[in-house]
Amino acid sequence: MAETYPSPRFGAPREPKSPVNPGSRLVSMFDIATASHARAVAFLVLCALLLFLPGFFTIPPVDRDEARFAQATKQMVESGDYVDIRFQEDVRYKKPVGIYWLQSAAVEIASALKLPKAELRIWVYRLPSLIGAIGTVLMTYWAALAFVTRRAAVLAALLMCASVLLGVEARLAKTDAMLLFCVTAAMGAMARAYLSWQRAEDETHPPWSWPAVFWTALAVGILIKGPLILMFAGLTIVALAILDRDASWLWKLRPVWGLMWMLVLVLPWFVAIFWRAGDAFFADSVGGDMLSKIGAQESHGAPPGMYLALFWITFWPGAPLAAMAAPAVWRARREPGAQFLLAWLIPSWIVFEAVLTKLPHYVLPLYPAIAILTVGALERRVLSRSWLMRGSAWWFAIPAAASIIAVVGAVMLTRQPAFVAWPFIAASLIFGLFAWWLFDTNRAERSVLNALVAALMLAVVVWGIVLPSLTPLFPSIEIARALRNVTCVGPKAAAAGYHEPSLVFLTGTQTLLTDGSGAADFLRQGSCRFALIEQRSERSFVQRAEAIGLRYKVGARIDGYNFSQGRAISISIFRSEGTE
Repeated sequence: MAETYPSPRFGAPREPKSPVNPGSRLVSMFDIATASHARAVAFLVLCALLLFLPGFFTIPPVDRDEARFAQATKQMVESGDYVDIRFQEDVRYKKPVGIYWLQSAAVEIASALKLPKAELRIWVYRLPSLIGAIGTVLMTYWAALAFVTRRAAVLAALLMCASVLLGVEARLAKTDAMLLFCVTAAMGAMARAYLSWQRAEDETHPPWSWPAVFWTALAVGILIKGPLILMFAGLTIVALAILDRDASWLWKLRPVWGLMWMLVLVLPWFVAIFWRAGDAFFADSVGGDMLSKIGAQESHGAPPGMYLALFWITFWPGAPLAAMAAPAVWRARREPGAQFLLAWLIPSWIVFEAVLTKLPHYVLPLYPAIAILTVGALERRVLSRSWLMRGSAWWFAIPAAASIIAVVGAVMLTRQPAFVAWPFIAASLIFGLFAWWLFDTNRAERSVLNALVAALMLAVVVWGIVLPSLTPLFPSIEIARALRNVTCVGPKAAAAGYHEPSLVFLTGTQTLLTDGSGAADFLRQGSCRFALIEQRSERSFVQRAEAIGLRYKVGARIDGYNFSQGRAISISIFRSEGTE
């Protein structure tokens, strides 16, 4: 008799399914995006916009460098003088004119398009940095194509795109994103000339495109930030010449014609500023700014090794992968491709570590070389299987730590827990956990893609939601809003104890930066005048007001935090009697 079994209580069992791979869909999307160069470029531009735009329009002017650059550009537009560079009445000759021209063009175009108060919108001044950051992503892709496949080149560009440091510079109206664009373009052109020589390709008719890109990028880089770009190219050339005992490949870059073209581009403004200011620009730019960095300029001194310590944060999420790639890169150091990238990276890194003045963004022009070296090892599947693999936990640790800091910071400064950010925090943690959990040296790509999505979610949290909500960090915004709400026409202001450049940018070029006594004298000179007095300067203001018989009224009080000085501040707005 055949055995019979009761039917399952809840129906027939389902066919077993293979476990879902959380990284497979991202890999499939990546396959589609890298199917052609056109798709790759479109995909990279889209990713760059998604990563760089959160917070781009909503973060207020950041002190001090961004606000100084923006204010100097605003004065250039106001005066119509596109040669001289000034912050109020003081000359600002630390950097050449290139970034000011680009920012001025952005303001003029925005004004021509009828954007209301374009000159007061900080995001307009950030547009050149955004363009430079997107250009860097595309130039990293183009440079990487000389070393790796299209798929790996897109991955190298994504590592740059998602890096924390480039995300910061893309949102600041200053020089570094555009300089990085120029350096990456120049080094990509140089790499093609060097590798062509190594492969013994046609020596008689080298293309003109490489020299054109190389020398134009050098010229623009000099106009953006002076001769610093020449250091990156020069140290690379010297290192390769020593290693190869031959530098004849430089003729592929047509140095005679190239130098002439570079001089044609850079000399006119340098001649104009010399005609206007004599040697003051060169003394301030080369002597006062560049050479002084050998010492601890502006209290930014740090010991050697600081950049290596910061690298694990500033190049996240690529940093763990770069560590796993390091042993294989060193073993391949005599291969032409690795040799060029290491010559780009190591000499300049040593210089920056040796110089006492250190700021995180100084080493940013070396990150494209690290990204390309990293994906080269990933593509060959030679990532380290040693204890370095434990670094994959960093893909989860950074979102976890950053999320906690963001929420705690929001609660401390605004008494709000930033609930809007929590879904994005959860997504960042989940994708970071997947990146860590799925990591396998043979299929590292899927982990990297999950880490990149975690970086995107984290960018939304930090830049798009939390930072714009931290209004106490940006007291200049509240001060400017208070002055815009007055009923008198053409208000004038003097500030004592709070002299941040963002205040001048938002309240007007004529804002007087003085002390408490000077603010009292300023207030006495007429109606529709306002004194912005930080609490520590109030005593001298009151004493001077009593001495000169000044009658005044107390308006709003604005509490905040001056992160440039690292202290809490409280600013009272005083107005002359009769002013509303």
